[in-house]
Amino acid sequence: MVESIVRDQNRLFTASVYLEGELGEEDINIGVPVIINKNGWDRIVPMELSSDEQEAFRKSAEAVRSMNQVLKDNQII
Repeated sequence: MVESIVRDQNRLFTASVYLEGELGEEDINIGVPVIINKNGWDRIVPMELSSDEQEAFRKSAEAVRSMNQVLKDNQII
């Protein structure tokens, strides 16, 4: 990842980034495919998900939200 930033390589990685409607999710940081270059993560790579994949991704996002809430409730974050 660092090499891609330093050398401005525009390489594909999976990274946790803030979503603003991508893949049907918003207001959450979650792992998605992104292009990494001298700007850090440059853009999210669009993906076509089947309905089963979309549902699994939604459930993953809900699990992240639930854990975030537990951490907030316990004043950990």
